[in-house]
Amino acid sequence: MRIAVLGAGSWGTTLAILLSYNVHQVTLWSHREEHTYDLNTKRENVKLLPGVSIPEDIEITSNLDLAISDKEMVVTAIPAQFLRSIVKRVRNHDFRNVVIVNVAKGIENDSLMTMSEVLFDVLPSVKRDNLVTLSGPSFAEEVSRQIPTAVVAASASPKTARLIQQTFMTPYFRVYSSNDVRGVELAGSIKNVIAIGAGIADGAGFGDNTKAAIMTRATAEIARLGQVMGADPRTFAGLSGIGDLIATCMSRHSRNRHVGEEIGRGRKLNEVLLEMIMVAEGVATTRSVHDLAKDNHVEMPIVNEVYQVLYENKDPIIATSDLMTRDAKGET
Repeated sequence: MRIAVLGAGSWGTTLAILLSYNVHQVTLWSHREEHTYDLNTKRENVKLLPGVSIPEDIEITSNLDLAISDKEMVVTAIPAQFLRSIVKRVRNHDFRNVVIVNVAKGIENDSLMTMSEVLFDVLPSVKRDNLVTLSGPSFAEEVSRQIPTAVVAASASPKTARLIQQTFMTPYFRVYSSNDVRGVELAGSIKNVIAIGAGIADGAGFGDNTKAAIMTRATAEIARLGQVMGADPRTFAGLSGIGDLIATCMSRHSRNRHVGEEIGRGRKLNEVLLEMIMVAEGVATTRSVHDLAKDNHVEMPIVNEVYQVLYENKDPIIATSDLMTRDAKGET
């Protein structure tokens, strides 16, 4: 297939390489000309994926119109809070016969839209059956080195989900299918917020018991919001739910866990973010999920405490104490 990958961060670069491995004709778009030049000359994403070669048959460009021209599939690997501004630039393109695969994990601030909702909002020609969310525990640092990974492709159309399985599957990258787009998007987005909370617990010096409690109770919170918003509760026990939650809360590759850990050690959010090369999606998504919970009258105590630590300078120790001393409840 002729495929454009929009976004030359670690995940976009990794997926471009994977699709090239599967003998697709791939164009990788970077929003910065200097980054495009580096990728073309070095054939390596030096800062984000050192040591991983980019095949010569992948075309790399900073021209967005050229990247999407005459493509059968477009993969959007653009950070969630920037997706709208980028795709607005091609809103007049005819996407009626183009499959769009979103791999960004987040919920837009203010509009509180998931990424598929943003794409439908901005691109009037996109067909619902042609849109897919690809999500799951899939750190680029590992997939780019062909470490076995499993993800899920969610689409309203089973036929389109099967197409994504055929397009992306390799001996090291297994793709399951789902029809629960809303659940997969919510799970992949909210787990980043929880990973910040898990990182805060690490940085504050708490133990494995604490992290296990956070992760388990967070699954209940995510499912509560998901059900109210029309998702299938079983999704949150799958790869995009508990699978991605485990990876993001535990891994040294997790940018969101790193942010939380630094804050748990007493550092300020802005200070931590200024040092980072890549985007920690959970920081902005914390605001969105906090607002979604309020709008839908859903109790999400862990999300609420993470929000207060990030945006209201609440002490992580006090936040943990407040979680631990809430009224006693049944588990289910």
